[in-house]
Amino acid sequence: MKILVINGPNLNFLGIRDKKVYGEQSYDHLVKMIQDKAERDGIEAECYQSNHEGDLIDRIQAAYSDGTDGIVINPGALTHYSYALYDALGSYDTIPMVEVHISDINTRDEFRRVSVTAPACDHQIVGHGLDGYLEAMDFIREHK
Repeated sequence: MKILVINGPNLNFLGIRDKKVYGEQSYDHLVKMIQDKAERDGIEAECYQSNHEGDLIDRIQAAYSDGTDGIVINPGALTHYSYALYDALGSYDTIPMVEVHISDINTRDEFRRVSVTAPACDHQIVGHGLDGYLEAMDFIREHK
């Protein structure tokens, strides 16, 4: 099984940006957590991060034919306005997809409470910190 973990804008700044909201752990720490879990579970996990919407869309589209069995995505701020990302996620329904947010977007700024990308996904996990990614991987394994 191959799981693609996509992180959008500014997630490469984990451990630097707004530590009260996103925690002290770095993006490299998150990638290691994901890779360690993948190894324990006997799956392949690819982590991909970009600050560019088009790059994220290109990677989602490539997942259609590269053997990806599920997608975990934290679109970052694109969550709230990227209909292009929504369209890319919604282009096919052959694999499970989970939207993850480190913080609870439902208790933050008003604009952050709306996710235009979540309806294209099978599940959403919010406010569980970095562990939300691991929970999303479990969801994909259970629903593939």
